[in-house]
Amino acid sequence: MKTPSQAEATTLHSISIEGMSCVSCVGRVERALTAVPGVIRANVNLATERADVSATPTTGREELVKAIEAAGYAVPSVSGVELSIRGMSCASCVGKVEKALTAVPGVESATVNPATATATILLTGSVEIPTLIRAVENAGYTAVELDRNERSEAGRDGEMRKLRRDLILAASLAAPVFILEMGSHVIPGMHHLIMATVGKASWWLQFALTTLVLFLPGIRFFKKGLPALWRRAPDMNSLVAVGTLAAYGYSLVATFVPSWLPPGTVNVYYEAAAVIVALILLGRYLEAKAKDRTSEAIKRLVGLQPRTARVRRDGKITEVPAAELSPGDIVEIRPGERIPVDGRVSGGTSYVDESMITGEPVPVEKITGSGVVGGTVNQTGALVVEAEAVGGATVLARIIRMVEQAQGSKLPIQAVVDRVTMWFVPVVMGLALLTFLVWFFLGPDPALTLGLVNAVAVLIIACPCAMGLATPTSIMVGTGRGAELGILFRRGEALQLLKQADVVAVDKTGTLTEGKPALTDLIPADGFTRAGVLAMVAAVEAKSEHPIARAIVEAAEREAIPLPAVEAFASVTGYGVRANAGGVRVEIGADRYMTELGLSPEIFQNAAAKLGDDGKTPLYAAIGGRLAAVIAVSDPIKETTRGAIRTLHGLGLKVAMITGDNRRTADAVARQLGIDEVIAEVLPDGKVDAVRRLKEQYGSLAYVGDGINDAPALAEADVGLAIGTGTDIAIEAADVVLMSGNLEGVPNAIALSKATMSNIRQNLFWAFAYNAALIPVAAGVLHPSSGVLLSPVFAAGAMALSSVFVLGNALRLKRFRPPFQTVGKP
Repeated sequence: MKTPSQAEATTLHSISIEGMSCVSCVGRVERALTAVPGVIRANVNLATERADVSATPTTGREELVKAIEAAGYAVPSVSGVELSIRGMSCASCVGKVEKALTAVPGVESATVNPATATATILLTGSVEIPTLIRAVENAGYTAVELDRNERSEAGRDGEMRKLRRDLILAASLAAPVFILEMGSHVIPGMHHLIMATVGKASWWLQFALTTLVLFLPGIRFFKKGLPALWRRAPDMNSLVAVGTLAAYGYSLVATFVPSWLPPGTVNVYYEAAAVIVALILLGRYLEAKAKDRTSEAIKRLVGLQPRTARVRRDGKITEVPAAELSPGDIVEIRPGERIPVDGRVSGGTSYVDESMITGEPVPVEKITGSGVVGGTVNQTGALVVEAEAVGGATVLARIIRMVEQAQGSKLPIQAVVDRVTMWFVPVVMGLALLTFLVWFFLGPDPALTLGLVNAVAVLIIACPCAMGLATPTSIMVGTGRGAELGILFRRGEALQLLKQADVVAVDKTGTLTEGKPALTDLIPADGFTRAGVLAMVAAVEAKSEHPIARAIVEAAEREAIPLPAVEAFASVTGYGVRANAGGVRVEIGADRYMTELGLSPEIFQNAAAKLGDDGKTPLYAAIGGRLAAVIAVSDPIKETTRGAIRTLHGLGLKVAMITGDNRRTADAVARQLGIDEVIAEVLPDGKVDAVRRLKEQYGSLAYVGDGINDAPALAEADVGLAIGTGTDIAIEAADVVLMSGNLEGVPNAIALSKATMSNIRQNLFWAFAYNAALIPVAAGVLHPSSGVLLSPVFAAGAMALSSVFVLGNALRLKRFRPPFQTVGKP
């Protein structure tokens, strides 16, 4: 664990990487990055195609990019600017925009893509973004800068289109080859038909079509796979390149110089090379589509950010891009619009749907002074909001960063996968060579042909792609589903550690309870009404600054009870307060105050005893010299707390409460909620010791808190969960943030952790079991007993299927249903 000084001296780099195809690529990039001087840690994620690197400030991004490129992978250029252009309708529009941009001093070149409606601008000097936008507007169009998410999405869309194009081309060319060769073996009469029409030119036609497949859509495998092979760092592309070239090369010899081959071995395998490329491209296209779906949570969150806002400036309402807003701006929001900033209502009243932040379905009333969060939906009325946080400082932007960080992280279980797969591709190539040699020297005739076919099948069927995708795709979908439920995993590791929790320790105030005093009981004596007593008592307490007094006044305000005028207010030290309300004497205080006044509180003996058992301290009110009521003010338990604790017990977990409250109050709350263990009267610095004791007693511990004094305990726990309505310090110390502000998120987070880890284990089992079972089959171990050999074509289909299966299984997490649900929750 780094010290604070070390942490402060760390620079984080997030770098997009192109060209990774399997988990061996991930290991290769990580090794290249960690070899750079000054790099502390490098984490490469295959699913997000991104490297997150922690390094000393002296280590520049350029050094990291060079290391990635030296390992054989590409980093998209980050120099220059990308704009989204609106209003273009034809090719002449493209020319106008490019001409307008290149005319700006400092612009080296500008390329407009009409398909994506984006302009890529390379700069030689210092050029402000607004200057480029004005140049586009002067040409008659509108432009906004693409943010990082839009750029990555545009890149993904471009790659998808390229994959789709190559897949269609490969399938179109490979289909006739497959029909010409395999049709002769499968369909009766097909061989005679081909001989009668095409004749011996069939092999030449297959050669021409296969050559087009390999060196047009299939060239990607050779461009990446062969250089990796020369560097003695083979990857999945290397397996495909070697396998297809072996089948293609053998077929070339059989077609053009058959005399080089032993008698009985002259045959062609063009269909294997062509169909393998088509099938692997199909697998990669389906992978890309599925991977795109795994990041839907981030895309939905990004989509919640409004693009524009109406701002009051110079006495006028102006619509400006949301990115141009500043703190202090006055923003107007109409009914039905999303709020573009975090701020405070300065005018108007409305109800706002905050479910995207808290997960709670019930809209929240907003009046002057209420806080609002960017991305939430204004419903019924118009609001005027003063901006307090904009852009990357908003709650929504922080949520997006949290989810991205969690999705890009590695779980401890991934370390096992990394160790296994580091040598996977070289081992597969060795097995393929061994397969060829065994068949060539020990196999039946034609030994050369059988050795080649089986070696190619081994190369093609081995699929480290599935192993590389098994963990990160589940993390992406699991953390995305968590965000939808108001559960934000700040560290991906928490997904694995939460599942292992044996005990959940909770803070009381603000976690189990509302966190502020409220009037919970008012029992009037005969001859008095509740409303009448509350009016008199609240009128007197309105003169006091005590939190209990404020709770009583708030209760009267909620019930819209008018308060009489008050005179002669006085505080009686050690007893209570007194005053004249509406001309009537009112005294409020403990039982000893009533006794001092000559009033016996015994008429409320049973009620007072019950309040005491519930951990509440009773107060008494005397009006006009008569005992009028017994009152209790306490911190009420949240509505969802009881159900959440029942659900935790249902998950097999112990629940402990750690609180600074007195033992009697803590025990009373524990009895009401069914809490297993209570540690009371704990000072803030004693919470860490309490957490340690519970860990020794029960095992792995998750701690739930919301205050500044909870931060050390959150950090000490195996997993810290912060109630999202708590302080920033508590949230920063936690591994998981529960945006709902209720304990219900805890069982939901634990259940999601269990579902995600189960999903990962299923994926890993499939990926490893697939290879363990099918590599021997591809090598031909079944042939001596059953005569079964696996065609390279079916090997390619099985390989593509394994990755798609893993991705499809991960996507099942999108349907995760939390065990504790309030009505109307997603």
